[in-house]
Amino acid sequence: MQDSERRTHYDSLAKAMAIWIFAGDYYVTSRPDQFLTTILGSCVAVCMRDPQVGCGGMNHFLLPEGDEQHPEFPSLALRYGSYSIERLVNAIISRGGKRENIEAKVFGGANVMAQSNPVGSRNVDFIEHYFAREGLRIAAADLRGTTARKLRYYPVSGRAQVSEVRDSEGVAAFLAERNIGEKIARSEGGIEVF
Repeated sequence: MQDSERRTHYDSLAKAMAIWIFAGDYYVTSRPDQFLTTILGSCVAVCMRDPQVGCGGMNHFLLPEGDEQHPEFPSLALRYGSYSIERLVNAIISRGGKRENIEAKVFGGANVMAQSNPVGSRNVDFIEHYFAREGLRIAAADLRGTTARKLRYYPVSGRAQVSEVRDSEGVAAFLAERNIGEKIARSEGGIEVF
């Protein structure tokens, strides 16, 4: 997503600029006056930072893995955890971070609606296997459940704040994820997403 397209606002209580991270997006910063925020249903957000260089970021992905080859629309691959996490790690490394210093916190993966193929559970299973396989440490997590979450992450300090969302904001997050999931299903030949 282009920076000019980002939804931002100044949070006077936090005394910092909020940068919204939407599904299929990621953002990296080393500015202490910024925090990253998102709302998650079945999606997962991975928050990472290198505390040695004071740089970190967040992604927001919809599905664990899939066909990451989209030459005409390379940003579509960011909807998949496997690609999105690597992009986040590489962005931190490109700013002087080191893979061995990375601290990760993961959130989301709720099953907000009863379904035969719960995407939230699949996303969390993927995260747990991915981090174990890659040898990356998860410092904190708030995963699974049945309720949407609102997340704030401060990449420079590593502080994360998460709260359950049970009102219209949570419904809006679920509907947005479902709409994106339906578009993915149509483009990939009918995969059941939500």
